[in-house]
Amino acid sequence: MIEKTTTNEPVQAWRAVAQWYHAYFTGIVLYTVSRKGADEAARLVYEIFSRQRHERFLPGLRKLGLEQLPHAMAAAQYHYLSNQIGGVSVEYMPESNRKAWIRYAAPRWIWSGTALCGIPPKVSTAMLEGWHAQNGVMLQNPRLGFVCTKQTVDGQAGLEGYYYEYDQELAPHERLRFARDEEAPEFDAQLAPVLPIDTWPPSRLAKAHRNYAMEYVKSTFPTALQLWGPDEAEHHLRMAGKLIGMQFYHETAQSLNGDYGRDAFGFARFIADLGAAHGDKTTFANTGTSFRVNQEGWALMDGIEDTACVLASAWNGLLEGAMQAHNHRLHLSFSHERSAQHWSLSWQIKA
Repeated sequence: MIEKTTTNEPVQAWRAVAQWYHAYFTGIVLYTVSRKGADEAARLVYEIFSRQRHERFLPGLRKLGLEQLPHAMAAAQYHYLSNQIGGVSVEYMPESNRKAWIRYAAPRWIWSGTALCGIPPKVSTAMLEGWHAQNGVMLQNPRLGFVCTKQTVDGQAGLEGYYYEYDQELAPHERLRFARDEEAPEFDAQLAPVLPIDTWPPSRLAKAHRNYAMEYVKSTFPTALQLWGPDEAEHHLRMAGKLIGMQFYHETAQSLNGDYGRDAFGFARFIADLGAAHGDKTTFANTGTSFRVNQEGWALMDGIEDTACVLASAWNGLLEGAMQAHNHRLHLSFSHERSAQHWSLSWQIKA
C-alpha cells in the first residue's frame, strides 16, 4: 500500500525515489574512491558542490526568505533549512550577527550507514571547500569564511563549524580553516528558524525531500562528463548504478508497490512506477513476446543543458542492476531519443 497525503499524493513513492538517489550518489563517490583514488574523488566532490552552490545558493536564500539577514546567519540558516528539508540531521546555533554555527549530527546523511568508513577525510573537506567556504564569494562579502571544528569521517561526533565574518578580506586559502579545539554551543530549537506551514505543507516537504536527493545525482552527471569525458563518465556512472540497483531494488520495490513478482511483466511495472514517482509520464504495454515501457521526459535531467546522450545509458545502469536482482534471467534493452530539451526513453523486457 502506497502512503498518500490528504491531497492524494504518493508520499511513500517519493521517499523511495529519494532513497534510490541518495544511495546512488554515495555509491558513485565510493566507486570513485575505490577505482580512481581519494584525490580524484575529492576533485569530483569539490566540483559537484561548486556546481550546486552556483545553481542553488542565492535562489535558495530568496526562496527561504533569508536574503536580508546578516551574511553569517543567512548562510548558516540556509544550510539548516535546506538540509532539514532533505531529511538531514542538522543543527543551527547563532552566536552573533557575525558568527553562526551549523552542525551535521551523526548519523551523517550523505555518507549513510557503513559508507562512512569508506570516505577519506579529504573528500569531506572537498565538500566544505566547494560550498561552505565559498558562500562569502556568492554573497559578495570577501570577509565571510567558514571554520570547521569537527569532521565525522575523522571519528568526531559530527561535521561541525561556523560561519564567521572577519574584519579583513580573506585570501582564497583563508576561506576555510580548521579549529579542532573549539566546541559548538548546545542546540536550542527555540533559536532556530522554522519553515512556515502555510507555504511548506507536508506534501511539498515530501516532494522537496525527493528532489533534494535527486539534485545530488543531477549535479554529478554533467560534472563527471566534464571531468572525465563521455566514455569514461558513461562507464563509471553505469557501473556504480548497476551495483546500487542490485543492492536497493527490493527495498525500492517494496516502497513503490510491494510485490512485483519475478517475471517480465512485474519488472515492466516496476520501471513504470519508478518513472511516475520521479514525475515522468510512463506507459507500458504487452507486445506479445515482451513488455515495453515508454517514458516521456526525464525529470532527473530537467534544466541541465550539458547532458550528453551517453549519460542516459549510464543512468540506465540503475535499472540493469535492479533487473539482475528482480530476475537475472530476463533480458532488458534500452533506447532513448532527445530533441531540443525533450527526452523519450524506452525499455523492452522479455524472458
